Amino acid sequence: MTTAVVEKQRSAAALLGRLAKARELGLLVALFLLFGATAIVNPRFIGVQSLKDILLNTAIVALLAVGQTLVVVTRNIDLSVGSVLGLSAFVTGLLFADHDIPIVVAFAVGIVIGAVCGVVNGVLVAVCRIPALVVTLGTMYVFRGIDYWLAGGRQVNAADMPSAFLKIGSGSIAGIPILPLIALVLLAAAAWGMRNLRSGRELYAIGSNPDAARLAGIPVGRRLFVSFVLTGALSGLAGVLWAARFGTIDATAATGFELNVVAAVVVGGVAIFGGSGTVVGAALGALLLSTIGSALVVLKVEALWERAITGALLLLAITIDRVLAIRAERALRASASRGATTVPNGNGAAPPPPPADEPAVATNVSEGSTRR
Repeated sequence: MTTAVVEKQRSAAALLGRLAKARELGLLVALFLLFGATAIVNPRFIGVQSLKDILLNTAIVALLAVGQTLVVVTRNIDLSVGSVLGLSAFVTGLLFADHDIPIVVAFAVGIVIGAVCGVVNGVLVAVCRIPALVVTLGTMYVFRGIDYWLAGGRQVNAADMPSAFLKIGSGSIAGIPILPLIALVLLAAAAWGMRNLRSGRELYAIGSNPDAARLAGIPVGRRLFVSFVLTGALSGLAGVLWAARFGTIDATAATGFELNVVAAVVVGGVAIFGGSGTVVGAALGALLLSTIGSALVVLKVEALWERAITGALLLLAITIDRVLAIRAERALRASASRGATTVPNGNGAAPPPPPADEPAVATNVSEGSTRR
């Protein structure tokens, strides 16, 4: 491949990066307009308590969205995150109620439960090569069934849990709720890892073109397995935080939550077709959806419209992703074609044709797709 083609493809890749940042900027603008419009109707919407409630409502969804992003960028999906959260939350409450365990142990158990669930998903998807949609749809019901079996109709109440644990869900540090701070730390760690670690960047390569990733020597199966385990572990942690946030837990905790998470991820600019998107965008998507829900309450709009608006935003985001993907493909092909037909030599002119007594050597410029 010539230097000219490489440079043009790098420019196309940079364009994809700018488009991703533009999506995140667009989400920030949408949030600003939403806050402004709602505050005009009810100024208390931008009050301190209202903002704290929005952050608390966003924290757990954002944490799950971070984990979901690890899977979605590889062209997969995990529909079991809500069930894993519910199972972890109930086991946490049960351990506090029956065994009075230390808080640190509760967090460790919740994370391990989630990781084990992730191992099940990872083995079935990465090793057995069963489509992730089928696998996680099945495990969503399996994990929820285990939750119902453990609960046996029982409910764990806030009185059964330590007050220090419940403060994690309701307390603040320097006026900022603890839950959003935890989510922010994990978000920053995930964003850094996906941008700077080789294994993180390889997830994007797998989502862009799994076959090409294998040919390039990327351990696709291992990366997929680890992404599902990490998603499960984050879901397990989210379950512990759910218990701290709400106190009262039964087997129905977080039922249907996986749809909110997928919506947040896609609205946040993570391509459902894989290969692009950021955990920051996914978190912003979670914040936007939570803000919309709170705004509808303030504006006294019926709750059913929240689902309708979420669905509309989901369809819009998928359409935008597809249009951007098609345009990026065309830009890459055009740049490769121009580089193949006109490759400058040292003085900026096109290379001379080969002598008549020498056969022309065909130059094969492979077309590829480069994504963040």
